[in-house]
Amino acid sequence: MMKLTISAVTGRARLGVISSLGQSGEKTLEVPGCLLYTRTASPPHLTHDTLQSIAGVPPVTHVTLSTLAEHQEVLEEYKEGIGQFAGLSDTLLYCSVNDPVAPTAPGYNTNKTVSVWGSGGRLELTPQKFVSLQRALRVDWIQCLSDGEVMADGCSRKRARKSVDRSLAFLDECLQLMSESEALKQKVVIGAIEGGDLQEERLRSARETAKRPVSGFLLDGFQGRSGSHEAKMDLISAVTAELPEDKPRIIHGLGRPDQVLDCIERGVDLFDSSFPYEVTERGCALCFTHQYQPDPETAGDPQPPVLDEEELRNGEKNEEKSEDPETERRDVTAYEICLKERRFREDFRPLQDGCTCYCCRHHSRAYVHHLLTAKELLAGILLMMHNFQRYFSFFRCVRQAMSDGRFIHLKKEIQRQSA
Repeated sequence: MMKLTISAVTGRARLGVISSLGQSGEKTLEVPGCLLYTRTASPPHLTHDTLQSIAGVPPVTHVTLSTLAEHQEVLEEYKEGIGQFAGLSDTLLYCSVNDPVAPTAPGYNTNKTVSVWGSGGRLELTPQKFVSLQRALRVDWIQCLSDGEVMADGCSRKRARKSVDRSLAFLDECLQLMSESEALKQKVVIGAIEGGDLQEERLRSARETAKRPVSGFLLDGFQGRSGSHEAKMDLISAVTAELPEDKPRIIHGLGRPDQVLDCIERGVDLFDSSFPYEVTERGCALCFTHQYQPDPETAGDPQPPVLDEEELRNGEKNEEKSEDPETERRDVTAYEICLKERRFREDFRPLQDGCTCYCCRHHSRAYVHHLLTAKELLAGILLMMHNFQRYFSFFRCVRQAMSDGRFIHLKKEIQRQSA
């Protein structure tokens, strides 16, 4: 059974390691940390070989039930599980019910079923169906079935209460069914904390879920644009205060660097890495500094120089707009540059100075701009390699900053770039 050991606490931010992972119990995962995001159990745009060229890939891979449920018959016939099937046998697998990138259609969950949406449409899952799917998938960490339709954006009190009641009922039934299965009774179960934006329901969900034999917690329903950031952070802070200290807390869909640090500061340990994928899909490259040391020569991770204000703000003052009229500039964050913009046509610098990823070592901004305008598939591959590596190095820097007692300095630097 996995074990969380906390080595340092800064405020409520926790630095530590999750050990005794995998069948041999030899693998570990440092926290704060992230999981390797996949779609249909495959890292977006990447092959197994290109993934191996990325530094710092997390030891736990995130797969989603919504994208895999429709393939149950194939996996049952294959008998070796999704890890072997997708070439992920050398990593631990965490299976969440939904994809943090894909919006969940409301109004379909009932007291008996939870609906997930794959490429073939809607599929209703009962606890029995859920457990049979997990037997076929053979993952290591299982987010239990829950009523996660209720986002933190102003649901009714009745609906929030119902989401908690349903989720606890699903959890109890799934735990009972899994305890009766030889293949599943030793699996790590992650309980989902539901309740919308109502603090009393969130706290009830946290307290009741913590009474069950779960090994960790998912703070569900915080992804998406609705609701103020401050309100979400207050709710997260209240929930983590109710959870046991010796079990990890996971959150989905809050992956922007400033959001990550705010969540860590409130006791969250693990994040998905869907944010680099979303950046890639916009035709953008993560281009921010997480240098917190006063002297760059003393930094544990080589950092690039601070970018100029124009680049940090994604060229908002640049008169030359994207050649692609469909570019959603309102989605581009302060931590990325949009390489579809014409200003990169003759920019022969790497995506980010100092970055050691394959793309930055071999190609330029101008080349990636050309690939994007020509709609070449290689653009997504190169951007995904860069964005993943940059994101994983950010989490290494977070842990180093906490170890050095300079977490607040890192947070100020990240906040400065978002201004």
